[in-house]
Amino acid sequence: MRRRERCILAGLTVVIMLLVGSVGCEAANETTDQGIPKKLRVGVVPNISPEKQRAQYEPLRTYLADRLKVDTELFVADNYAGVVAALVAGQVDVAYLGGLTYAQAQEQAKGVVPLVTEVDQETGTPRYFSAVVVQNRSAHRSVGDVVTAGGTFAFGDVSSTSGSLYPRMMLVSAGAKCDKGDLKKCPPLKTVTFTGGHDATAQAVLNGAAEAGGIELRILHRLEKQGTIPPGALRVVGQQEVMGYPWVARSGLSEEARTAVTDAFTAISDSKLLDLLRAKSFVKVTAADYEEVRSNASTLGLLTPA
Repeated sequence: MRRRERCILAGLTVVIMLLVGSVGCEAANETTDQGIPKKLRVGVVPNISPEKQRAQYEPLRTYLADRLKVDTELFVADNYAGVVAALVAGQVDVAYLGGLTYAQAQEQAKGVVPLVTEVDQETGTPRYFSAVVVQNRSAHRSVGDVVTAGGTFAFGDVSSTSGSLYPRMMLVSAGAKCDKGDLKKCPPLKTVTFTGGHDATAQAVLNGAAEAGGIELRILHRLEKQGTIPPGALRVVGQQEVMGYPWVARSGLSEEARTAVTDAFTAISDSKLLDLLRAKSFVKVTAADYEEVRSNASTLGLLTPA
């Protein structure tokens, strides 16, 4: 094909893509009389494997569709950054994020609004625990011991609040010199890895691939209850409270839609659905509830998703 023909074809391709994209955006922006998108797109971070996360949140998708009287579509990315990117690009309307991923999204699109978070079943508050764990037979008794030993440490997804940010905060408080520019450098730790998820981190510590790891404590308890991790095989050497995962609305979602989604969550009373969502109930949150997360993420170089 001659160069001129190739250029014409390339130009036509771009035009077609733009036309298709604009049609898609118009369809996505169609709303009900109450201002709710006729197709509500719901994003969820994969704090466990994406396949398990999709199955866990399918009943919520059904509930929102019935409650709001709109088609509801569930989106689970392969990693945390994928959900942030989708939210910032307006490809999802509401999303279940960690505190860190919310801060990252807010950094990129200032209109992202937190709506609600779950009241945790274990703590009875909107907070839960991030933990540093080791094998039960390990000689380590504190995060300081982990740092001094200078071994291998496993984080979850780099954008995880309880699997990356808070464990890093605990390591730094115990004397580690974690590099803000290179997240895989955290001396005196010899090696730092990112497993991609809490379940993978638990397995890495259990099988000895890492001497210690950062994990969401309630997910560890869940893995033990399921038999995936033998109860008592891993031991907590440090923990810190974390503000709960926020459900957030994309920039530009109408106030009517935000209110409707918020009311849908706070109205959940079905015990089976709440159990699936690992919640006692849902409560409203604001940006101020996540200021600590944003500040620490900025200090440690985690505010920009990797």
